[in-house]
Amino acid sequence: MDKQVATAQEALADVTDGQSFAVGGFGLSGVPDTLINALYTTGVCGLSVVSNNCGVDGRGLGILLAAGRIARVTGSYVGNNKEFARQYLAGELEVELTPQGTLAERLRAGGSGIPAFFTPAGVGTQVAEGGLPWRYAADGSVAVASPPKEVRDFDGTPYVLERGITTDYALVRAARGDRHGNLVFNRAARNFNPLAAMAGRITVAEVEELVEPGVLDPDEVHLPGVFVQRVVALTPEQAADKPIERRTVRQQ
Repeated sequence: MDKQVATAQEALADVTDGQSFAVGGFGLSGVPDTLINALYTTGVCGLSVVSNNCGVDGRGLGILLAAGRIARVTGSYVGNNKEFARQYLAGELEVELTPQGTLAERLRAGGSGIPAFFTPAGVGTQVAEGGLPWRYAADGSVAVASPPKEVRDFDGTPYVLERGITTDYALVRAARGDRHGNLVFNRAARNFNPLAAMAGRITVAEVEELVEPGVLDPDEVHLPGVFVQRVVALTPEQAADKPIERRTVRQQ
């Protein structure tokens, strides 16, 4: 099946207000910037986003955040996004912070048809016991707190129950891919992109290098095309746009 779509705008033409998105990327590595920018141009709002982090100020998901388009974030890292912190503390944004490994497994589980699983991460903390601030009120009090989760003993060790995650859409970026949706990710971009792609009911992939079906060796494919519904080939300029979050240099 040929899943290639001409433009990112066309690939997201059917999105509506209030839908949920799993978005790949690790820091600024493998962030689907072209698809995020296209999502911004649709004007949709009230979005629920699941991503390791919510971009940075003026980049990635930070663009949607600054525009007030995101209502809820499930993630594990706030990073240097000052607007993210401001909206959260001001009560404008609901945030579910999740241990990073747990977030990765929740996405993988949801994409694999597993509704829930037990993990030791978070046992004995507010992750399991509840009370983490999901949303603040304007006066700084906690308006919505996380609920307690089931904790069960297995062979003498307590584990907390975590739910799998599925979303309406997933937006990911791959280094290589074909028109059937088979994808290859580069280094750190592989951390969350395949998992986000698995969780989306409609997964859209922007691809830096689009090759013909059959060119990719099956052994090098990180995500099979069964998880991908739409593929957008990036222009050379879009593919080369790879910012560095914090450049450090050392004098010789």
